Amino acid sequence: MIDWLSILQTCSENMKKQVRPLFGSVEAKKGLGVGAGGDVKKQIDIVAENTLFQTLQEHNVSCTVISEEAGVKQIGSQPSQFYVTTDPVDGTTNAVRGLPFMAISIAVSKKLMLDDVETALVTDVLHDITYTAEKGKGAHRNEKRIKPSETATLEEAVVGVDLSNFKTRQVVHKLIKILEKTRHLRHLGANALEICYVADGTIDAFIDIRGKLRVTDIAAAHLILLEAGGIITTPRGDKLNVPLTATQRVSFVATANKSIYDAIQKLMKTAKDNP
Repeated sequence: MIDWLSILQTCSENMKKQVRPLFGSVEAKKGLGVGAGGDVKKQIDIVAENTLFQTLQEHNVSCTVISEEAGVKQIGSQPSQFYVTTDPVDGTTNAVRGLPFMAISIAVSKKLMLDDVETALVTDVLHDITYTAEKGKGAHRNEKRIKPSETATLEEAVVGVDLSNFKTRQVVHKLIKILEKTRHLRHLGANALEICYVADGTIDAFIDIRGKLRVTDIAAAHLILLEAGGIITTPRGDKLNVPLTATQRVSFVATANKSIYDAIQKLMKTAKDNP
């Protein structure tokens, strides 16, 4: 039996060692064409991704890697045994600008659907914090069990909202009542890590309804939040379960608890009903 959690932790450590020296550097900014996810690949992304490939090969595991940069890469003699979905550097813009909020995101599944992810890891590259989860075994932050906050109202909550440069007018219209009601709004620029912040109670909710974010960004954080006891659904309230491909886009509402979730959904519905 493969100890995927241990393998992912080794991958993360090796990737951190290679990525940290590039943080905020001129070299990190170097553009290297367009990745499978549609964004310009940076040197820091390629270094992280290649380190992941090398580490998986050193462990002699067979898997298919679905990556935001390379797309699909098969490793080993039986690559359909497992699927490794990754964003090697979540928060590339932060990384090349020297803003200290970036992550490594890796998820493992036996099928190519988000809900089938069984093992997950998100590492805060610059602060030596790693979030992990195995299906049915809870979620952990540096091996300590975590749970979301019990904050019950938006007036008290810290809420992350991604409004970055994509259909901003439409998104703001749908969220305007939430933006007006919430006193503490944030967006830090690495969505996987921000979902993990919901999982451990650092923030109370995180919303991204742009339809721009790729599933590679959240495949690991999705399981971590659910295993911690939080909620993550589509904006309509449906189960979030999409194919694990490099081009698959997602929108979601992630919250610490049902009180915050219900408040957000009610305000979004009110905004939609009253244009």
